[in-house]
Amino acid sequence: MLLALDAGNTNITIGIFHGPVLADHRRLRTVREQTSDEWGILLLNLLRYAGLDPAAIDGIIISSVVPPLNSALAEMSRRYFRTEAMFVTAQTNTGLTIRYENPSEVGADRLVNGVAAFHKYGGPCVVIDLGTAITFDAISADAEYLGGIIAAGVGISADALFSRTARLPLVDFRKPKNLIGTNTVASMQAGLYYGAIGAIDGMIERLIAELGPGTKTVATGGQAELIAGESRFITNVDENLTLEGLRLIWDRTR
Repeated sequence: MLLALDAGNTNITIGIFHGPVLADHRRLRTVREQTSDEWGILLLNLLRYAGLDPAAIDGIIISSVVPPLNSALAEMSRRYFRTEAMFVTAQTNTGLTIRYENPSEVGADRLVNGVAAFHKYGGPCVVIDLGTAITFDAISADAEYLGGIIAAGVGISADALFSRTARLPLVDFRKPKNLIGTNTVASMQAGLYYGAIGAIDGMIERLIAELGPGTKTVATGGQAELIAGESRFITNVDENLTLEGLRLIWDRTR
């Protein structure tokens, strides 16, 4: 079995693969201070809770955009699973040609998403990952990672409204009942929701104009389903895109 970990700024997503089949997946908070022993015990318990044998894990692959976690995850892999974790970097054989000016600046999750999107949907394609930041990544028909766009995530916008104003509350991100809010919370939710959709659709429209009318679009991340329901340009939602990309890279390098 393969243990795939995607360590993001807010959450760490965990997938367990039996061959090409995703047997189980979980999402946990990213805790930067957690030790290798804490990660190890946590993952062992999650596997057992899912009815899976930790001893059957014979490979671990990790994409991480949180460098302080890497040493703890690497040590956890050695101590609790008796294997060296593979960390995805710009030097990894992903099958994509990276056209970024400095390839090492590209987040591992963005490369992994690009691999999975190109494999599953073809190119050219745009991946929209709705996480702490909203990233847009462009993959050409020739399997080139062309680059992308990074924007503030919805959670950052909500936190900024709360922290930078005297009277506005911290609100949940959800689809409001009406476009025009009749109270402060509803007005903020409308602004966050429809503002995000407007910004995302505006970005995608420009990317499609740049890449061509046959461009596929796929959204992933915790808020992808919510956003895609009102988007004019998002045609695919793939919750496990990053995990699938990790498996594909593992298979390729092995």
